[in-house]
Amino acid sequence: MRTRYFLALVTAGTLTLTACGSGSGSDDDRTLTWASTGGQFQEDEKTALQEPFTAATDTAFKNVSPADPAQVRAMVKSGRTIWDLANMSWIYAGAYCGTLYEKLDHPDLDRDLFPKGTTGDCFVPTYRFANVFSYNEDLFPGKKPSTIKDFFDTKGFPGKRIVFDYPKNGLLEAALVSDGVKPDELYPLDVDRAFRKLDTIKSQLIFAPSYGAVQQMLVDKQASMVITVTARAIAAADSGANLKAVWDFNTTDIGALVIPKGSPRSKLAQDAIAFAVEPEQAKEYAKLTGTAPARVDIDINSVDYSDRQKSFNAFLPDRGRLTEQSKEWWIEHTDEVLERWTEWKVG
Repeated sequence: MRTRYFLALVTAGTLTLTACGSGSGSDDDRTLTWASTGGQFQEDEKTALQEPFTAATDTAFKNVSPADPAQVRAMVKSGRTIWDLANMSWIYAGAYCGTLYEKLDHPDLDRDLFPKGTTGDCFVPTYRFANVFSYNEDLFPGKKPSTIKDFFDTKGFPGKRIVFDYPKNGLLEAALVSDGVKPDELYPLDVDRAFRKLDTIKSQLIFAPSYGAVQQMLVDKQASMVITVTARAIAAADSGANLKAVWDFNTTDIGALVIPKGSPRSKLAQDAIAFAVEPEQAKEYAKLTGTAPARVDIDINSVDYSDRQKSFNAFLPDRGRLTEQSKEWWIEHTDEVLERWTEWKVG
């Protein structure tokens, strides 16, 4: 089923090019317009990825946010693409490769450099992260959660559970493993079974509308447990949440820089992506964000992480069972799972 997730985000009739960032794209052939998440994550991109590329190639960057896939659709459909690079989920580039996103054929983007199953024709990973299960130590002075099953044990471990309001948040996979499915047998996901398991904790789930909301809720102790992305777990802990990661089972995923179809500087944009995943830049970005380098030839132990970053990094040794979220399965089924997720929440 070809995903129509754009339509779940925003009605096509409401899209306007004025929403695509402040101002229009530069006419300068050496200026790349880079769309991303905003906030500290985008500042880290500037420091680790953009500034070194500027120094090496004399390329300038114009930064805009947020990197909304609906805006990519609007630009491409109007024939006025003004973004050259966007940090957004690989799902969009996978579902609309060649129509809304450019194929990547740069010679330095050898797919063998990246973990199996993490690449597509229109994306390669620029970093890796996990959907980390953590709990607030202040709320469990006695027995501590130690397995993914404890996330679903509201009697033994009471309290609300926070998840980002989007089904690819690691919760479906966690539900299935908690229900007895082996991590290496998760895909294709048994969605019916997953939702039956989620029914058992539905009343204790908090669906956060953004990762910023996840972070603030954790700091405010609105919940005892969370499944959230690596960077937000670190940020919440930095902000005062006394979080402890549980290394039993977690899903892993990738972040990607993609090129909207029709970018006037697509070749230079591919150069920038190839540069961003080179070891020096990849390690610096990992150090700043707490994520992991994407390339298999980079030793994660060579990254100078802080102790807190290490405490939430799923790719370090002895971090339990990890399963990479299937790119093929999620690209194919996101639309139907999102519809099921939305109906389930209100049902």
